[in-house]
Amino acid sequence: MISSPATLAALATAPAAGAVGILRLSGPAALEAGRMLAPGIPASPTPRHAYLASFVDASGAVLDSGLFLYFRAPHSFTGEDVVELQAHGSPRLLRMLLSRALEHPAVRPAGPGEFTRRAFLNGRIDLTRAEAVADLVAADSEAAVRAAAAGLAGALASRVRGLEEPLRSLHADLEGVLNFPEEAEGADEGAGARVAELRAAADALLAEVGRGRLVRRGARVALYGPVNAGKSTLFNRLVGEERALVDEEPGTTRDVLEARVEWEGLGVTLLDTAGLREAPGRIEALGIARTREVLATVDLAVLVLPPETREAEAQRWLVEAGTTSVLRVASKCDVRGVVEKLGTDEAVSVSGLTGEGVERLRTEMLSRLWGGGAPSAVALVSERHADALRRTAEALSRAESACRVSTLEVVSGEVGLALESLGEVSGTCASEALLDAIFQRFCIGK
Repeated sequence: MISSPATLAALATAPAAGAVGILRLSGPAALEAGRMLAPGIPASPTPRHAYLASFVDASGAVLDSGLFLYFRAPHSFTGEDVVELQAHGSPRLLRMLLSRALEHPAVRPAGPGEFTRRAFLNGRIDLTRAEAVADLVAADSEAAVRAAAAGLAGALASRVRGLEEPLRSLHADLEGVLNFPEEAEGADEGAGARVAELRAAADALLAEVGRGRLVRRGARVALYGPVNAGKSTLFNRLVGEERALVDEEPGTTRDVLEARVEWEGLGVTLLDTAGLREAPGRIEALGIARTREVLATVDLAVLVLPPETREAEAQRWLVEAGTTSVLRVASKCDVRGVVEKLGTDEAVSVSGLTGEGVERLRTEMLSRLWGGGAPSAVALVSERHADALRRTAEALSRAESACRVSTLEVVSGEVGLALESLGEVSGTCASEALLDAIFQRFCIGK
């Protein structure tokens, strides 16, 4: 005999004082447990109707009044019966209501992301949409919000489905030819072209991994170069406030300073680093060592050079960035009295003091980080997606080679592996361990 799933209970709002706090229940006993806290609600309430209700304790004493909403299965977020109690946002009151709900024998506390997990398991959303819920909650820039919202609306799901459905069809045709050669004769014709087309589609989606990473966590950009080059003055200008100390004495910046800005919806963390020079003081040397560590981890390094810098010296500073992409900046253009034209191989000329050329620099930085298009238009591909898509593309590449030099069994096997890897993105082939790992990053109550 299969037992009914437990009914989940959790606070769906942050544990802080506010105007409204929400207690959420989902499962077979949601209505019964909800009416235990709000006994004035009818035994068969109208779904999606807001009832004004009194919320009581075990003795029947009124604790608060608020709204009672009932969503009947399967027409709810989780696909189960769902009840939401909307009370005043007192953390102590909400904990009392939750404790009272948990006194029901069929109710237990919800774990992180367990409501969304049930929505996925009950077929209400696919795995990409489920992950977009967590992305939206965690979004801290306009680009992240818009990209997560697009994912929640199915933008990534539709692209994955556009790859998964023809891949499944191809695998079925190949298996049909192998197992029923007479009935499925000719179904494998053009398999090589079909595999090549699918591999290109997987590669195109995989190419958005870097952009998805930038949208998720924001870009990191470090200003570096020799001492007294004007880095801190430029840093303050880009940030829009006096965050870094500025002085004529070389070596003023001893540690890495951080400031977060948002440019065209993309979150950017700017880092002002200690100037690099030979024979620094002991404390300054520690700052220089940290500068070199930072340069290895950022998405873009901005090399700020003073007017008197010669090309040979500039090349030496470029080496300091290692493999990190570098944008050269000729600073203190107000000293020279001229702003150089921006060319493909020329430095951007700026003055942190007057602001001259800074807008052009910002545009060039965004171009280096993002390229064309809008950050909100990206498919929010995560590292987990990237790994699965990489394995999908690799399997399809092997299948493409097998079409030319190997047997149909090998081709079908590789296509099957590609389908299995892609299923980890959509959720059609997601293991319990994978689901545990995904939903652990959700907050409780979501």
